[in-house]
Amino acid sequence: MIEVSDLTKDYGTFKAVKGVSFSVQKGDILGFLGPNGAGKTTVMKILTCFLPSTGGRASVAGFDCEKEPEQVRRHLGYLPENNPLYLDMRVREFLSFAAHAKGIKGPQRRAAVDHSIEETGIESVTGRLIGQLSKGFRQRVGLAQALVGDPDVLILDEPTVGLDPRQILDIRKLIKSMAGRRTVILSTHILPEVSAVCDRVIIINKGLVIEQDSTANLGRRLAKSDRVQVSLTAPAEDARAFLGRLAKVKKVGVRSEADGVATLDVESTKGVDIRAALAQAVVEKGWGLLELKAMGLGLEEVFLQLVTQEGAPPEDGAESDEASTEVTE
Repeated sequence: MIEVSDLTKDYGTFKAVKGVSFSVQKGDILGFLGPNGAGKTTVMKILTCFLPSTGGRASVAGFDCEKEPEQVRRHLGYLPENNPLYLDMRVREFLSFAAHAKGIKGPQRRAAVDHSIEETGIESVTGRLIGQLSKGFRQRVGLAQALVGDPDVLILDEPTVGLDPRQILDIRKLIKSMAGRRTVILSTHILPEVSAVCDRVIIINKGLVIEQDSTANLGRRLAKSDRVQVSLTAPAEDARAFLGRLAKVKKVGVRSEADGVATLDVESTKGVDIRAALAQAVVEKGWGLLELKAMGLGLEEVFLQLVTQEGAPPEDGAESDEASTEVTE
């Protein structure tokens, strides 16, 4: 559905994108990650036909972004980070305007607007001025604008920025519900959002793709050791010292201790499953074993590990509109 091959973009002597290649299949939700200035916004602007590339090729729904921009736009919905709303227009009026701009005419226009209103759950505010809406409803109106015309592909840049926790969950649920029906590229600095919503992730830094895989595979593949989380009824320091002496255990850290229950992270030699040995040792020690589960690297750890490996922070460049990188909500 989306194909990007050896894409480059230069701003004078500054190379914002340096041979980026990836593909997104129909119905996938892709997380697009990277620190400030990494090249994410430039790639999205090329895919949405706002910018021409310097080299390479990008296509959406089989249409070339440079040679067939009108066809690309017919299959594409876009929500930029700075939600482009007319605050003095009413919601339905604005969505009708958006439908007109997309070339939807006659009875089909009203049907398209009604469908986007229903899908984003904004029926209760269609007659209100956009400027009077909360931040959460404004984001929903922006998303409804992107959905007008029922596009095959959605590109969403920071769709939950500035929202409260309840609003964030609502928008995530809405995006997740599109899996299988639409192809979605989601760019965000809130990494738990990617874990909660996306099937795959691409990490870009300094204009280059440095990793792409499912979130689960990334954690397993990049971990330098295997990790197990264990909860047991024992003093945390006693358990840490005891488990640290077991064969194949490299490191034990205390995650928490409360009400007589200690939770620890146990690292072992990569490729060695020590759960059975851990369980046996705990039981033989006479402690109560409450939980034992394998843990991969979290997406935050993967992101920081990869970006740190790439070296110093990216140069200042063409992407000053990107927000500061966050790794937690």
